Amino acid sequence: MNFSLILFFVVLFTGAMWALNRWVWAPRRDPEQSDPWWVDYTAGLFPVFFVIFLLRSFVAEPFRIPSGSMLPTLLIGDLILVNKYEYGIRLPVIHKKIVDMGQPQRGDVVVFRYPPDPSLDYIKRLVGVPGDKVLWRAGSLSVNGKTVDLRADGEFFDADRLSYTKQYREKLSDREHLVLTEPGKPSFVHPMDSFKQKDLCRFDADSVECVVPQGHYFMMGDNRDNSLDSRFWGFVPEQNIVGRAFFIWMNFSDLKRIGRFY
Repeated sequence: MNFSLILFFVVLFTGAMWALNRWVWAPRRDPEQSDPWWVDYTAGLFPVFFVIFLLRSFVAEPFRIPSGSMLPTLLIGDLILVNKYEYGIRLPVIHKKIVDMGQPQRGDVVVFRYPPDPSLDYIKRLVGVPGDKVLWRAGSLSVNGKTVDLRADGEFFDADRLSYTKQYREKLSDREHLVLTEPGKPSFVHPMDSFKQKDLCRFDADSVECVVPQGHYFMMGDNRDNSLDSRFWGFVPEQNIVGRAFFIWMNFSDLKRIGRFY
């Protein structure tokens, strides 16, 4: 059971206790008698839980980066915020969109529910929108027949491995960001045995090419050679998208990382 669902039931329970106390128990209680302790610890906390629930559901939700698939943009342990309304307002728990406010764009860093197991949240960069033809070959990304601009930009120090890796600046549409890749290195992609609309992808010994279907998106990690993403398990349905990641609000190992990212 995920945290959002737990919080939903907590809000329902404390809200019911608050309503019962306000309109049933309190009128029958002696005016000089204080509320029982169990009322203070349930009904009294309802406004707090309700505000937290609204903020997480409709404004911004916090997440923790658990892996290195988005290096060098996001490090393991980064605590980030995800915009919950930029792509539309959805009902909590059931995730049904009720107000359409915009569409994900190439280059966005997106949190979504992992298609093979929606109970898991993944974070990747969106590289293909509906109708795009995405080709990954030998450390190089092409979208709709055009190779994505890539230029060397120093080295990235991996503190976990105590090693340096060449990093590159990539430009998707009009957005630039850093990636870790090895141009010219053969791309050995071993996809899952089956995933929805796998027939829209072609896998060769050194490449993968997919046409993104309507209502779906193609995601890749910025750490291109160390990311389990759409190259392996396919497309992300629009209804699986949680929101756009945009801000690092804490990293206890490096406070300098706090701020916006792209």
